[in-house]
Amino acid sequence: MMLQQHMPSLAMWRDITPHPKRLVQTKTSSAHILIVGGSVTGLVTAWVLLDKGYKVTIVSKEWANYSADNRLTAQIAGALWEYPPAVCGAHTDRISLSHSKRWCMVAYHAWDAIASVPGLSDASGIRMMPSGFFFPRPIEGDPAQFSKMSEIISSGVRGFRHDAKLLKQRRVNPKYGAVDAYELLAPIIDTDKAMMWLTSLVLGKGAATVTETIAGDLLPQETALRKRFNADAIVNATGLSGTELAGDSSCYPIRGALIRVINNGKDFPKVESALTITADAASDSNEIIFLVPRNDNILLIGGIAQPNESALNLTLDTPSVKRMRERCEAFLPGLEKARVDPVYPLAQGLRPFRQRNVRVERELRALPGADKPSRIVHSYGQGGAGWSLSFGCAADVALLVDDALKDAFPVAMEFDPSYSDDSESQTSTGSFDSMAMHSGDD
Repeated sequence: MMLQQHMPSLAMWRDITPHPKRLVQTKTSSAHILIVGGSVTGLVTAWVLLDKGYKVTIVSKEWANYSADNRLTAQIAGALWEYPPAVCGAHTDRISLSHSKRWCMVAYHAWDAIASVPGLSDASGIRMMPSGFFFPRPIEGDPAQFSKMSEIISSGVRGFRHDAKLLKQRRVNPKYGAVDAYELLAPIIDTDKAMMWLTSLVLGKGAATVTETIAGDLLPQETALRKRFNADAIVNATGLSGTELAGDSSCYPIRGALIRVINNGKDFPKVESALTITADAASDSNEIIFLVPRNDNILLIGGIAQPNESALNLTLDTPSVKRMRERCEAFLPGLEKARVDPVYPLAQGLRPFRQRNVRVERELRALPGADKPSRIVHSYGQGGAGWSLSFGCAADVALLVDDALKDAFPVAMEFDPSYSDDSESQTSTGSFDSMAMHSGDD
């Protein structure tokens, strides 16, 4: 069964609801799904499964919080929705990229639906705002960028505009070197508020939570875990722990950081749109510009990319962080006057990347001592795009769970021809390191 191709879209109100009441009520006979991982991927997956009528238990070693030094990766993320390849240019695997284009549009429409309801927008921290992308050369002269722009235009996003006048309108320094730009309306997410809201939502829908660290490869302990939690299937949504829980040695961290500055209009003109220069458009893979309003008071300044650096010991005085701020100040005059958030000045975290990028797939290895296939479903490796891909990945996970419960034999992820182009130019970042990224979203 080719589950990875031509999967139906997931739609707000039809398939899921952002209210605590379930869309489909559970029955005594409803299957029970154990989700390992309590970040955005795990919570959105729980939401989708709950509204399909499943019983859900989420196990996580920690949960969303307001600690200055222990927030989840999903909270630290920039959480700017982007069409793949994202600003970081890091999702380059052809199979993964073809699915990511579909996943991101499912998420786009879901976040847009939430943001369209004033009460929900405020409660969830989801807003639709202008998001501008700037380029050092005319887009029409760059085949890869022109192809990507054409896909975006036809993708179904709102408010698209290709106009070099955006540089002046968004106060970009004319000496910085940008000559072309386009803009669209995109979900911009206050991740602290959104994670708290998502947690409350799935609890309201009946999810159970367990605070615990599950260690080791899930496959050898699948039978024991299912028995212990009375679970019919397991979803692995653990990010970097994919190395351990999925026996996947291709997972690796990329350290990123974002400076948080006061954006109330007193020190510099208030920034009310996202402004970025992508890794694949910059003259240097380190020259990433990432300016995103977090909420009405905070602007995020980024970003940096440090593969296989796992120590969270960056400070505002770290040279790479200082250079990051200097780049953004050179790009947008006035930022040199910005004051850092005194409570939480620097957000830093590890993005969960994988060499072949995102994995949304059944466990392909045989279940030891069993004549039936494993009922583990994986969803990890989203890297800096967890928020952008969330609902799309969750929709596919739900179908894979359905398949696993039937004990159908698993099929590996395959190329999705419905989201491809005629060239492979978009699956490459040219001279840029495929592991490079900004501290984008997760």
